[in-house]
Amino acid sequence: MDTSKLPLVAVVGLTASGKSGFSLQLAAALGDRGVACEIISADAFQLYRGMDIGTAKVTREERGGIPHHLLDVLELAEKASVAAYQRSCRQVIEQIRTRKALPILVGGSGLYVRAALDKIEFPGTDSGIRARLEAQAAQLGIEKMHQRLAEVDPESAVRIVPANERRVIRALEVYELTGKKFSATMPRREYFQPAVQLGIKWPLAVLDERIAQRTTQMLTQGFIEEVAELEKQ
Repeated sequence: MDTSKLPLVAVVGLTASGKSGFSLQLAAALGDRGVACEIISADAFQLYRGMDIGTAKVTREERGGIPHHLLDVLELAEKASVAAYQRSCRQVIEQIRTRKALPILVGGSGLYVRAALDKIEFPGTDSGIRARLEAQAAQLGIEKMHQRLAEVDPESAVRIVPANERRVIRALEVYELTGKKFSATMPRREYFQPAVQLGIKWPLAVLDERIAQRTTQMLTQGFIEEVAELEKQ
């Protein structure tokens, strides 16, 4: 079947809501109907090798032959970033499309899901500019820096209170680095390509019980031992 006109599918929900299991069932059911599917993780912690039990990462056996992407791509000492994830995820989506398969995103981490689905820009950083602005803030005070932000980007100045020094500095850094207002890079509720989100929702009492069951299962599977091994790194 030609999947080029089918929207990207995202399975979303809270911890222990059953996203992974549902995505596997969905992929298998669509496969039975001639729609090949591949699954992309949108979980920031499942990017890391060795973080398996504690992140409820699906095992190779559980995957049932369905290709999974963006699992086990980072070593523990490497730093994850949502900007890098967005680049990788978009590449994987296009690769899946070229194989005439349907991408199913499963998350996970809310900002990572939005980075994959929505039109969001992630401006770069410049340690030199950041250091200079931080020094100016220390000398002049954050109120002065916020006033400077109001002059170049009034919308961001309204959104960011002066007390949030980190965001004030970041907004000024983006403006100096790119010439664009920080507010122009804010997320928009607009898909970068057609998408359908399937949300799994349970009554809170049921979700609490599911989390309790998962926690017990993790301990039985060796979660404490996994953490001990990670500590060594």
